[in-house]
Amino acid sequence: MAIEPLNTPIQPKPTERMPLAPLPYDRLERVSAWGMNTSVCSYVYRPTTIEGVREVFGTARAHGRKVALRGSGCSYGDASLLAENISLDLTRMNRILVWSPETGVITVEPGATIRDIWRYVIEDGWWSPVVSGTMMVSLGGALGMNIHGKNNFRVGPIGDHVVEFDLLTPKGEILRCSRTENTELFYTAIGGFGMLGCFVCITLQLKKIYSGQLSVHAFATADLRGLFQEFEARMGAADYLVAWVDCFAKGKALGRSLVHQADYLLKGVDPVPAQTLRVQHQDLPETLFGVIPKSLMWRFLKPFSNNWGMRLVNTAKYMQGSTLGNNKTHRQAHAAFAFLLDYVPNWKFIYKPGGLIQYQSFVPAETAEACFTAQLEACHKAGTIPYLGVFKRHRKDGFLISHAVDGYSFALDIPITEKSREKVWDLAKELNRLVLQAGGRFYFAKDSTLDSETAHAYLGDAALVQFRRWKQECDPENLLQTSLSRRLFGETWD
Repeated sequence: MAIEPLNTPIQPKPTERMPLAPLPYDRLERVSAWGMNTSVCSYVYRPTTIEGVREVFGTARAHGRKVALRGSGCSYGDASLLAENISLDLTRMNRILVWSPETGVITVEPGATIRDIWRYVIEDGWWSPVVSGTMMVSLGGALGMNIHGKNNFRVGPIGDHVVEFDLLTPKGEILRCSRTENTELFYTAIGGFGMLGCFVCITLQLKKIYSGQLSVHAFATADLRGLFQEFEARMGAADYLVAWVDCFAKGKALGRSLVHQADYLLKGVDPVPAQTLRVQHQDLPETLFGVIPKSLMWRFLKPFSNNWGMRLVNTAKYMQGSTLGNNKTHRQAHAAFAFLLDYVPNWKFIYKPGGLIQYQSFVPAETAEACFTAQLEACHKAGTIPYLGVFKRHRKDGFLISHAVDGYSFALDIPITEKSREKVWDLAKELNRLVLQAGGRFYFAKDSTLDSETAHAYLGDAALVQFRRWKQECDPENLLQTSLSRRLFGETWD
């Protein structure tokens, strides 16, 4: 355990709630969830050094405020929000500290994004082993939520590829954690949703690749049962598997889908790897058909952001994929395959002004088909149809606060309006009931609707007791809080 001395003494913990002292008004900003379904006013600090992070902790302590850690702000819900308190924005701590092209081991600051990393290493023949649907996620945020990708069934979450990290606790200690040093804290802080400390230095093992392209096979499935059968048949050989699900389809077509399986190219298969591994080959195009700026595309999609419009879009997408693109194999750049959320800039604006939630559940393989069938039927019964459904395969991991199962996940994008908000939250409660009944779990990076009872039910007493012990050890003053942590675990963690 490497511990640096404190530069600023910790003040004694008050025995009762103290009145909030004023903070500089020029620090006050509106901070939003990525899904735009909620926002708060917070005092935003953007340090560039470890000492700067310590100073923010000291400022919070001196003014009787709490601190919400925030990376790139890519969580759909309130995981990095806390009204009228301090938002510790780590985006300026984004330096690449050490890079070894020989071993593929990289050390970065927490604000470095997946984009920063792949652009830095790809020409040396490396790629991040786990990426999310957007490249804008910070690595600190990725560890805090222990993100997964389209290859979770094969390689696990991002935490499985972390060599070590340095964690700065609110007490001022820097604790080095790995699988051999501070091991229990290693498996608790990763996935610990920013409640134990701030990652200030992260070392990650990357994936060796021999081409800037993937071999991608696309095909359609007629219903949900066929989707499960295809995944089970293919997961032993595939490197990536993901499916888009038409949530508007029902009856015999319930769960009809388009699946993409992607595989790395072996050494020697790509005749021009030096070219396909160039950053310019990976960069997403800025125009559609070489003419229309993609930054404007969300405006063209906005008229379709209603049930009839999205039913039409989903039907057209399935018909096109099940005819012209069915059982076709092509090559695609890593970035184009991985980062679909970045392909049309600001696409989420079609959901304004209310925003959206993404309801994502993780259910064991033996109960997943029945659970996801019931979820889609519940959505149709409620008259609240998800505009987008994404289906993935997963495996278990060893982290304390984990969403992982040996099974499947189903992510549902649901629009929010002022009139529908209460109705959507009621639907989420019904979906939660189905997931818990099936032995499933949830993911804090996507959550907007869970309640305390549901969170406790799926995490279990043993995990929560252990997590509270580490909370008391690393953050005895309970300085680190968010709207999500308060919603699910209260302000005092009792």
